[in-house]
Formats: sequence, structure tokens, C-alpha cells
Amino acid sequence: MNRTDTAVLQTPPRPVSLPRRLALDAGDPQAFRRALRSYFSETFDCTESLFRTLDCDEAWYQRPITLRHPLIFYYGHVATFFVNKLMLTRMIGERLDPHLESIFAVGVDEMSWDDLDDAHYDWPAVERVQHYRDRVRSLVLELIDHAPLALPMDWENPWWAIVMGVEHERIHIETSSVLIRQQRLEWVRSRPEWPACPDSSPAPQNSLVEVPAGHVRLGKPFDSPRYGWDNEYGHHEADIPAFEAARLLVSNGEFLDFVKAGGYGNDAFWDEEGLRWRDFAQAEHPSFWVRKGAQWHLRLMTQEVPMPWNWPAEVNCLEARAFCRWKSQESGLTVRLPTEDEWQRILATSDWQLNEELPANANLYLEHWASPCPVDRFEQGAFCDVVGNVWQWTETPTYPFEGFKTHPIYDDFTTPTFDERHNLIKGGSWVSTGNEAEPDSRYAFRRHFFQHAGLRYVVSDAPIVSEASHYETDELVTQYMEFHYGAEYWDTANFPKALARLAIAAMGEGPRRSAMDLGCAVGRSVFELARHFEQVVGVDFSARFIDQGVALARGDTVRYTVTDEGELVEYKAAKLADLGLADTAARVQFWQGDACNLQPRFTGYDLILAANLIDRLYDPARFLHMVHERLNAGGLLVLASPYTWLAEHTPRDKWLGGFKKDGESWRTLDALKALLGAHFEMAGAPREVPFVIRETRHKFQHSLSEVTLWKRVR
Repeated sequence: MNRTDTAVLQTPPRPVSLPRRLALDAGDPQAFRRALRSYFSETFDCTESLFRTLDCDEAWYQRPITLRHPLIFYYGHVATFFVNKLMLTRMIGERLDPHLESIFAVGVDEMSWDDLDDAHYDWPAVERVQHYRDRVRSLVLELIDHAPLALPMDWENPWWAIVMGVEHERIHIETSSVLIRQQRLEWVRSRPEWPACPDSSPAPQNSLVEVPAGHVRLGKPFDSPRYGWDNEYGHHEADIPAFEAARLLVSNGEFLDFVKAGGYGNDAFWDEEGLRWRDFAQAEHPSFWVRKGAQWHLRLMTQEVPMPWNWPAEVNCLEARAFCRWKSQESGLTVRLPTEDEWQRILATSDWQLNEELPANANLYLEHWASPCPVDRFEQGAFCDVVGNVWQWTETPTYPFEGFKTHPIYDDFTTPTFDERHNLIKGGSWVSTGNEAEPDSRYAFRRHFFQHAGLRYVVSDAPIVSEASHYETDELVTQYMEFHYGAEYWDTANFPKALARLAIAAMGEGPRRSAMDLGCAVGRSVFELARHFEQVVGVDFSARFIDQGVALARGDTVRYTVTDEGELVEYKAAKLADLGLADTAARVQFWQGDACNLQPRFTGYDLILAANLIDRLYDPARFLHMVHERLNAGGLLVLASPYTWLAEHTPRDKWLGGFKKDGESWRTLDALKALLGAHFEMAGAPREVPFVIRETRHKFQHSLSEVTLWKRVR
């Protein structure tokens, strides 16, 4: 593991300062360039200021918690994000550092495909990452100043990638501050630009405020002048009956009553998921509480302070739910967390408004402190802290609004959380800025995760209505689910299954230790190959696709819809046991990855299958030049493609074939022979394998994929 003297980051401190919002409806391109330049630069500076709180090498390279990467990952990740997304929008044509842009690409949340095994990484020195960040800064500023710009700014605009990169970095300023708070105290240090609130006193008395019945209408229009993530767009309406809500966030002092009452030890207050977490964590009090003899202290980001009882209690969703059950028993009322819709009704009855010229009437935007503050400090009408101070857990698992669609350059921002395991948090915290501080933002975390989050309870007998998110409805994903696991149409054999069988037969008596399905989509070939290989890895660029394979591998039934006619759909389901593949699950893994820039760990395979992949890559020649490095000597590469070259997937100058070259027709097979000849011999003649993709009950795609086999000989 590389280490470094962190003096490289010890530049003179500067006050943390971030523009609150970026207006997307500016009519003057030069004014927009200036605003975006400031928005980007000050966000980039803020990240570097935050990471100056790390005081030794261990703070960078030792993971604060087992479910996250070490902090060096996040310092690099937010920079590589810009390059990876700019490549997808073709605002740039070359990478800055393919190695860093591979290892820092994914792995930021507890998703099933995240690679959190440090054995797979030789993390780079801080100096190298800092140098890379400097190069990214220069690259993005050059684009902002000089790249062609056509307004309006919407998510079809290639410049959206820059705005997305800034908003993404602002998210990670917050999540990194949580990880620094979870790092060992002796490895971090306080800095004057990240001051804690000095106000501490006994907890104020909480009370209930009536919230009248009302209608909520949620969903951001696609022409909104504010940036949004995919799950904010669409349409949702509901009528909400009257209820009561706590005037204040639950303070440390109010939560202490639950601790003193033995709430952590009483199984009756915990649901099954909560019990599993409590017992695993051996939790007896909130994680950031520190007992020192008879006294309580609170761990902040870089220091411990005597317990401020009038600050909000910071807990995960499972603890918040347990507190509410205890509160119900104590009060005789029906106490629970609010739903997202109820939180919106609380917001609607408050008088919080952002004044762009004055400091927000909230502990928000880093405008006050680098910590929470008293729960009664910021009044917003009848309530306090409807927005700001700490996030508020809700009872609502995140779900898509009607009309939801993914963004083409970030299709896995939200879709992996549509699993009924991620609950929405609302209101923002002291470190929330930009989109995070918008009341219509919709961030969700696993219920056992920690953010700067607490709770406000409500009293209501109304049942909790959860919107369905467990049927996959994304059109492309559902097409592929049906293609891989659904019916066979027009007497055409299941294509992923047929390719796997062809590949296995071509291996003959060769070794069958390890195989890779590159561009695996939703994974059928992965499971079919695992009938004969000891280990099979499926890799795909799309997390939406991978998530289906992961769910099947863990034994879930994956439910999805397919279009019947117009707005009519059919409901379908897939399960490995029904396909005779249940015994293969233990031998498969799924990872997210870029075929043109794979992580170094993906190597040593006896077989690589790349089905209908090469004509969807942004640089197929780069993939073919390097694929031999992933195969063992004598290993087999199986390529299948209908050679459907489209500029929307592959820039015209990157096509392998399908054009005139030196006056003669140049086909993809000609290019394959030329590009692979240095390391491979072609095994047998090409063959055509048909496939059918259903679009509706009466519309199908019928195609022929040319399959070629290549044996690595050098």
C-alpha cells in the first residue's frame, strides 16, 4: 500500500464558502459560464478543505467502517466522476488517467456488486490523487470557459455532465464528512474553517403541532430551473389526512429517556431488521454518543464535546423506529415516523423560504457551523428545523414517481435503491448544499446506515401507504429480462443460453476454472456458464442490469412488467429455481465495470464471452487491443455481434467496420482479424445465431448475431 506525507494538502486554510444554487435558466451564455465556474471551483475547494482534517496516513487508508472504502477512494472518486461522465457525453475524447478512473469509478454505497475488499486495490499516494485532481480542475475549467455552449441547460445538454459532477461532489462532501466522523478521533484534527456550534444547554420540551389535511403534488418538471436527480422528476399526488407532528426534532435529551428506559434492550421496540442490526452492532445507545464514566459526550466530525442535550439526536432509521414504538407505549398515542408525503405537508405549513440574499433561516449550506445546533434555534413558523440541522428519516422506501426515467449517463443513481430497503431522508443537514438542500430532493439510505440524520415523529392513526417499487418497469431492463428469462418466440432458442452452450462446447477438454461474461446485461449467460465453470463473473456497465442478476443470485424472485399494448402491461417473474439454475448461484459474481477500462483485478479467465457488446462500446478497438491481458494462455474469447454500428453508441471514427476503406468494403470481421491477430487465432468459421427481442405483444426485433471464436496463442 502506498503511503504519503499529508503535508501536500497543508495549504493555508480558507473559510468554507459555497454558492447555494445554480440557476439553469440563465439566458446569457457568458453569465452561465461565470456562475458555473464559481459553482464548480468553490465545490472543488470545499472538498479539499474538508480532507485537510485528516491528520495521518492511517486516516486516508484505513476504512472508517467496513461497509465503505477508505477515504482516499472518495477523494479520487469525485474527480474521476467528471472524466467518466464527460467521456460519455463526448465533451472530451481521451481519459486523463485510465487506471485511476477505473479504481475510483464505483463502490460508494453498500450495493451488492460493490467491491469493498482492500486486497483488490493498491491505493495510490495522496500526492498522485492530488495531482490528478489538479488536472481535472484544469480540464473542467477549460471546458467551462471555452467549450461550445447552447442554452437552455437541461439534461439532454452535454454540459449537464459538468453540473451533475458538481452536484455529485456536493453529495460526497456530506457523505465524506460522515466517514470522517466515523474515523478514529486521534487520526483527525479540528480546523478553524470547520467550527462546531458552541451553544449547549438542557433539552427544550417538545410538543405536538396540528397539521391540517391537504393535498400533495410532487415531481419536478423537466424544464425546471434547478438541477435534479432522476427520482425527482415525474408526477405523484396524494390526499393526506390531518395529523400531529413534533414541533422540534427529537433532541439528545428527549432520546436519553428512551436509553434510560432500557429501550435498546427491549426487543418489543425493535422490528426484525432492527433486532438483527442491534444485536450485530451490540448497540446500547446512539453510535455517536460516548460514555466517559458517569458523563456523556458527543463525537462530532473532528472532536468530542460534552453532550449538548439540546442538539438533535443522530440515529439510523432502525433506532428512530424503535424510539417511536417506545414513545407510543409511553404516551398511549400512535407515534411513528412521517411518510414523505406527510413531511411535505409539514413543510407546506411551515414558513421556511430561502432568501437568496440573506443567510438561510436554517442550519444549512455550511452557513453557520460544521455541526448540528440546538433544535429550537431556527424557527420556521410553528415548527423548527423543518429544513436543515440534520436530515429526518421517513417511513417511505424510495420509489419512482409516475413518468420516472433514468438519465442516460447515470442510470444507476437511483434504480439500485428501488428495493424497499432504502428509506427516504428529508430536510437536509448543516452540510447539505446545492440540490441536497432543495426540499424536493429525494435521497435514500439503507435503514442501518448513518448520515447526519435524526427524526421528527408524528401522531397519526392513518396507515402507512408504501408505493410499489418491486416490479421492474424500466423499458430496457424489462425487455432484457424477457429476452434472458422469458418465453421463446418464433421458434428461436433463448439467445444467452444458446451462446453459453456454444462457448462451453468450444472449450472442449480445456480448463473450466474461471469465466467472464462481459456485457452480461441481466445475467442469464452467467448462470448458464456456471453449470460448467467453477467461477463465473458477470460485468456490465449498467447497474440497472446487474441488480437483476444480483437479486436472482441471492434467491429472490425478480418481478417485472412487459408491454402488452399501449398502456397495458403483463406481469412476469423470474427465479433461478424455476429455470434449473439454483445450484449455480454460489459460483457467480456480478460487478459493474467499463469494458474499455476494466479494473486490473479482472484477469486470469479461461473463457471470456462478449455477447452483442462490441457495437455498443465507445472505443471497441481499445477493448480488443487489451482483452488478451484478461485471458489465460490458451483461453477462449467468444465474440457475438449483429454489427449494428450507431453513432449514438460508438463515434463514427471508432466503428470497426461497415464502411468503405481504400475504396473497398471493410467489414467488422476484417477489423477483428486485424486487431486480434497479434494474440489470437480464429477457431473455426463464423456462425450466425438468431435472437428475438420482444417489444410488445405484436412487435419483435429479429436479428442475427455473428459468433466468432478466438483462441489466445500469444
